Amino acid sequence: MIELTATAYTIPTDGPEADGTLEWTSTTMVLVEARADGRTGIGWTYGPAAIAGIVTSELGSVVSEDVQGSHEAMCRAVRNAGRPGICSMAISAVDCALWDLRARTLGLPLHRLLGAVRTEVPVYGSGGFTTYDAARTREQLGHWAGDLGIPRVKIKIGESWGSDESRDLRRLELAREIIGGGVELYADANGAYSAKQAIRVAHRAADVDLRWFEEPVTSDDLPGLREVRRAVECEVAAGEYGYDLPYFTRIIDAVDCPQADVTRVGGITEFLRVAGLARAHGKDLSAHCAPHLHAAAMAAIPNARHIEWFHDHVRIESMLFDGALSPKGGCISPREDEPGLGLRFKHADAERYRVR
Repeated sequence: MIELTATAYTIPTDGPEADGTLEWTSTTMVLVEARADGRTGIGWTYGPAAIAGIVTSELGSVVSEDVQGSHEAMCRAVRNAGRPGICSMAISAVDCALWDLRARTLGLPLHRLLGAVRTEVPVYGSGGFTTYDAARTREQLGHWAGDLGIPRVKIKIGESWGSDESRDLRRLELAREIIGGGVELYADANGAYSAKQAIRVAHRAADVDLRWFEEPVTSDDLPGLREVRRAVECEVAAGEYGYDLPYFTRIIDAVDCPQADVTRVGGITEFLRVAGLARAHGKDLSAHCAPHLHAAAMAAIPNARHIEWFHDHVRIESMLFDGALSPKGGCISPREDEPGLGLRFKHADAERYRVR
């Protein structure tokens, strides 16, 4: 019998943060612990604290040691509550915890249980918030590209719903100046632009060699994504708000590289299905945020592109877990010396952030 617990923790950011369409000063992580026979598996998601209640009220009674069977049971259990959104995030955290528990029970690193095809996965530094001034941007990008040797970095653009294109372009120019010519430059508009506006910005950014344009328009605007993709030279990416496999069947031809988030899409079980779909269409898959939860799953797929080394989540996961990974050189490697995810949650350190 599996016992589930879920706890929410809200951690203040280290400064005001914003992207093209949202501002925030804290991040909430919901941790799920799955216990059986004296062992504990962990999984988590980033979202409202209400997710914890869904785990205990809707999902706790339907899970078992059969991980994929539990996934199907959880999806059926939330039919009337609605699968997309926070229900899918709850399922994701539980599914990841069940996989971690299974691997710990077998005494295997999780990526080995899933069938590893690689020992390391590329990452890209991600942050560069629109609230950052030049000095903070220089500090962060210089750390990634210089100190850590990560050859890919991404900043946020589309400030205030795309209302300040000139500043967006100046920030892209600053980013290129900071990282030099040997590092790939990515940008994320978080759906702030219209299609024509996104195309204009991409063309004007040609001088900085923009390689990756994430959510140039909202990911709900599939015709707009297709229009931008046809018109620009850089790769167009989206998918972080995909909550199930059918979403990716709709978006797959609108992007060059789909993105999936193991903390939203339905956990490792559904994430691997999305990877298979992408491969069937001849495309790589990029992992959105939560890098320590993606490392094992991405090591198990042949078409893994990279994992987002996202500032907020890296900071939280490094603070609250023993066993955090290093991206030095531009890749992370799942732990080989520990079963499961290879992480241990630091309950005492996290207690001050617990949502009561």
